[in-house]
Amino acid sequence: MKRPSPSSVRWMLFAALLVLWEVLPQTGMVPELFLPSMSKTLTVLWIDRAEYGENLLVTLAEVGVAMLIACGAGILVGAVVGGVTVLRNLMLPVFSSLYAVPIVILYPIFTAWFGIGSESKIAFAGIYGFFPVMLSTAAGIRTIDPQYLLAARSMGATLPQQVMRVIIPASIPTVLAGLRLGGALTIIGVVVSEMLTASAGIGYLVTRYRTILDSAHVFAGILMILLLSILFDLLARAVERRTLVWQTAGRRAAPRAATPSTAMPAPAPV
Repeated sequence: MKRPSPSSVRWMLFAALLVLWEVLPQTGMVPELFLPSMSKTLTVLWIDRAEYGENLLVTLAEVGVAMLIACGAGILVGAVVGGVTVLRNLMLPVFSSLYAVPIVILYPIFTAWFGIGSESKIAFAGIYGFFPVMLSTAAGIRTIDPQYLLAARSMGATLPQQVMRVIIPASIPTVLAGLRLGGALTIIGVVVSEMLTASAGIGYLVTRYRTILDSAHVFAGILMILLLSILFDLLARAVERRTLVWQTAGRRAAPRAATPSTAMPAPAPV
């Protein structure tokens, strides 16, 4: 008997999850206060689509600006820190230590600095996603063949030219891994900050309907956040496929085993 493909298994698990989401609340096995049925969740999402669409636009705007901070600044700072030995030895342990600190406990500081508007949420989410992007980029720099940098310096390339023309393209696989993680954390940062202090956004809707125990509207907001995360992951995978030609560019070549033509001849028996 032929085994089903991994893709088929994933789709079957997804279908089973949707069936359980609908059946368990309908049969009373799970109270609807804890888990509303899928049909009820989709119904309230359709009925209040204007409200959810308006708040989704607010969340998307905040996520977009925060990703520019997290990904743009993370790549540039990571490339400079990873490419300059003095900065790498001096700053990399500092950034690694800061990344270990739960950033969410610093959100009150952002509200004190930028207020409770979109600015504090953008700054918080941007910093939240900045660290994994920066650290992944800096780590990717260390895998670059040093001969490429030596050749760039010998041709008179400045530091910005080395960063943009050599360092970032050669470290693209590690950079993309950091971008996927940093982008996901940016979305989380925006939604969490909206749930704490906001008057608009998907996170705000989740908090508002949670306080009045409207589970269907809460799960509708959660579904919107889930779809947003899935779309970002699909976009990141598409970028990875487009840059597949760079996946091995500039990497340190692994030492090859000696071929029969280059191997030393075995000593003759005595």
